[in-house]
Amino acid sequence: MELKKYLYQVISAFIVGLIFGVGLIISGMTQPQKVIGFLDLLGSWDPSLMFVMLAAIPVHFISYRLIAKMPSPILDWKWHYPTKKEITKPLVIGSILFGFGWGVGGYCPGPALVALGSGALNVIVFLISMTIGMWFFGFLNKRIKFNR
Repeated sequence: MELKKYLYQVISAFIVGLIFGVGLIISGMTQPQKVIGFLDLLGSWDPSLMFVMLAAIPVHFISYRLIAKMPSPILDWKWHYPTKKEITKPLVIGSILFGFGWGVGGYCPGPALVALGSGALNVIVFLISMTIGMWFFGFLNKRIKFNR
């Protein structure tokens, strides 16, 4: 029975990821010039990604409230909510670095993974750089303990 539920989880995660990836492609989130154009408020601003957000926010708002009333997820035993609620210095610094990387590279990690399917060199360089950065942080964090 456990294997059957695990297979359902894997298959449903794949289908949801596939739908999410297609949505990222259709919305233009996998195109760095589109993202950078949206972030360029003082230049040639491209507001089209704002419509993606304006469509996503009400869908999430409504569906989250309906789903949260269920005793557990359909394909899991319990809800996995974040437990930390405080705003810490590492959180703020990480958010700034994430935003800076997104603005400079034009990619967020999820859309970059989707764009990897294109085989474009800039996507490969971005993902390698991001992976090295994550590894380097893990390496430093073991020695400096940023999270404490």
